[in-house]
Parts: sequence; structure tokens; C-alpha cells
Amino acid sequence: MSADTTTVEGSRPDDGTAELGVPRRRVVIASLVGTSIEFYDFYIYATAAVSVFPLIFFAGAADGNESTALLASMATFGAAFVARPLGSIIFGHFGDVIGRKVTLIGSLLTMGIATFLIGCLPTYFQIGLWAPVMLTILRFCQGLGLGGEWSGAALLATETAKEGKRAWAAMWPQLGAPIGFMLANGLFLILVVAFGYNSVEHGADHVFIDWVWRLPFLLSAVMVAVGMWVRVRLEETPVFQRAIDNDQRVKAPISEVFKRNWWELILGTFIMYATYVLFYLMTTWILSYAIGRRESGGLGESYNEFLVLQLIGILFFAAFVPVSGLLADRFGRRPTLIVISALIVVFGLTFGWWLSPENMITDDGISAMRMVAFLMVGMALMGLTFGPMSAVLPELFPTNTRYTGSGVAYNVSSILGAALTPFIAAWLVQSFDVSYVGYYLSAAAVLTTLALILAPETKTRNLDEVTIR
Repeated sequence: MSADTTTVEGSRPDDGTAELGVPRRRVVIASLVGTSIEFYDFYIYATAAVSVFPLIFFAGAADGNESTALLASMATFGAAFVARPLGSIIFGHFGDVIGRKVTLIGSLLTMGIATFLIGCLPTYFQIGLWAPVMLTILRFCQGLGLGGEWSGAALLATETAKEGKRAWAAMWPQLGAPIGFMLANGLFLILVVAFGYNSVEHGADHVFIDWVWRLPFLLSAVMVAVGMWVRVRLEETPVFQRAIDNDQRVKAPISEVFKRNWWELILGTFIMYATYVLFYLMTTWILSYAIGRRESGGLGESYNEFLVLQLIGILFFAAFVPVSGLLADRFGRRPTLIVISALIVVFGLTFGWWLSPENMITDDGISAMRMVAFLMVGMALMGLTFGPMSAVLPELFPTNTRYTGSGVAYNVSSILGAALTPFIAAWLVQSFDVSYVGYYLSAAAVLTTLALILAPETKTRNLDEVTIR
């Protein structure tokens, strides 16, 4: 923590004993439901970017070249990650100046409206190049919404946590990621099965590509309405309320963060880096690799069959998020994450053994058991590394710039670790082989390990510390 901080007089140690104006379970539900909805919205785009959008938004622009269309779709997928740091600055400003509650409502609406409108877009074959342009703009708006959502939900959890249980409390919004993923991909799976779509056999000539893909986007409006109902019933967090009562808010949180907490921004960005790389390899890239045609370097698996395998893997993501919260509270943030990052290095070095076509492809398709085992290991590591992040990043920053600081670190890391990852991984497979994708993951985990070694242990930090003005 920067030396330019102080602790509010009369504040409570570890922020765990403050009395809440609402039941604690409502806080848990609000943080979990909100992030689940936001990640659902985000992931339905990720799934469609691999399976649908190359066929209807980029096929014409790419002159029918499948690899070029996929890379173009992955590029628009990355547009949201460029927007996320901007979203963290905008929503972080209001979160640190006005409050956590109202800002979380705004971020949810931003994401929800953009997602609904994607479901209404005409395709390239209807309006030409305007279709991918409009898609990119709405994807950018999705990024703005998620850029403000994560840090607000993390602060809602950590700033209302019981003493010594901050990592456990903070893991609840992290569960929104696997839940949102399961909702998004589960719904896509139901639809492809119900309408008999098979990506290998049908390609673009199917009712699923004509209009069925729009349903998950349109249905997000219902989920956003539920999230709004939950969040309007919240009150401000006790930690931020004390900052208000003691007149500790700052007028320009972003300038204070860059002036006084620039080192924490760098550390937070690289602490989160390997987590992002791992997740988008295990979700977006692996989907494109698995269902890609063999002549283009993929494994040639059908879309609906691979979704079943991926949903099995995501259960391990969800199962290990709570485990990580317990470990981080018991042993500390740094030791827990350093060990997990070392395991990710080892996992990356085995990609060639797991995924090479000569090992994965059988006479009947791909080896389902081998793919499920790969997904289980990767997703278990993902749950372990992702779970403590909503405690670690907020704990690096003082109360009156915490929303902005944690959000900027989290979302700048998204550009480095998530926006580029599916594109780089697809390029590595086409230019070299799949083992190089694993080397890329291992290198990311090494950088994260170095950041963790340089970072302070924040397990016992008092969240009432504020920037001195």
C-alpha cells in the first residue's frame, strides 16, 4: 500500500464486524446474481464469436475463408477488453465518489442493453459491412459494463465481510463466472440439440444460424430485470459509508490512483494476468480449436458434443472457487497464489501431450475422456487462481480509490491476458503447433508468480485505510 494513506479514526479492524443494514445473505445474493448475469452476457458473445458470427458477420468480408473469418470474429471479441479499462475508470469514478450501490446498477444496465441489442442486429448479408461495425460497437459497450461490474461486486463482498473471512466472502462474486458460463453454454447446448444443429454437417445452412442463436441474447433482458430488483434493495457498504461520514472521498479517483498507487496498479495487473490467459484458453480458444475443421488445424469435433464436455469441465471451475477462498483465508493470499501459479506453469508445458491431433483424434472423432480430463485439470486450476482475486486486488488499494484502482488493474490485465489470448493462440496453432499455446500460458504464469513475489501480503490489511489528500 502507498505510504500516502491513513486509517479512519474509529474504524473497525479487518472490516468484518460492521453491522449491515441489510441481511448478509442479501449482500451475497446481490454480488453473486449480478456477476452471474454480467458474465452470462459476456460469455454468450464468446460462444457465438466462435460458432456463429464467423458465418453471418464475417464470412462475406473474408471472401469465404474460414480461418480469416474466425480471426476477424476473435478480433471483435477482443474489442470488449479494450473497453473494460475505460469502463473501470468511468464506473470507478462514480463508485468512489457517489457510492458502490448506484454504480453497480448502472454497470448492469449498460451490459444488459448492449447484449439485448446484439440479438437484434442484422447480418452482413443484409446490410454489409455495417453489421460487423455495429457488432463491434455493441461488444465495446459490453466491455464498458463489465469493466464497472467486477470491482463493484468485489467491493460489495469484501467491504461487508466478517473478520478473517474476507477471501471467503469475496469468492461469491467470483462464482458468477462459472455460473454465467454454464447458463450461457447450457442454453446454447439446449438450443442446438432442440433444433438439431451440427456444426460439422450443417455449417451456415441451418435455422440455428438464421435466427435461433439470437434467443440467448434476447433472454438476457429477463435476467437483467431480476438483477436490478436484487440490487435496488441494497444499502451502501459500511466501509464506504464511513469514508463518506469522515469526508474522505476524493474528487478525481483516477488521478489519485496513478499518482499514489501506480505500483499497486502494476502488481494487480500482473497478479491477474495468468488467470485471464488460462480462462480464455480453456473457454474461447479451446472451443474454436475443438470444433475447427481438421484441414484448418482444428480437431473437427461437433459443436454440440464439445459443449457437453466443456460444461463438465466448468463444474470443476465452480467447485474449486470456494476451495480457493478457504485456502486464501487460512494460508494467506500470496502463498496460495504462488503455489497455484507454479502448477499453471507445469500445466502449460503439457499442452502438446494433451491436445496434439495425433494424441487427441481417434477413428470415432476426438478422445472424449482425454478432452474431459484436460478440461477438468485446467478448470480446477482456474477456480483456484480466480477465487481469491476479488479479495487480493481490492486489498491493494485504499477505500476512497478502491473501486477505481482494483477495476483498472483487473481490466488492464484483461487486455493483456484475455483480449489477445484467443487470437494469439489461434495464430500459434496455425503457425507452429498446439504445444506453443501451452508455452504461452506458462510464460504468463511465470510473470504472475514474479508479481506475487513482489506484492505484499494483504490478508490482515485494514480496508478503512484511505488516501491522504
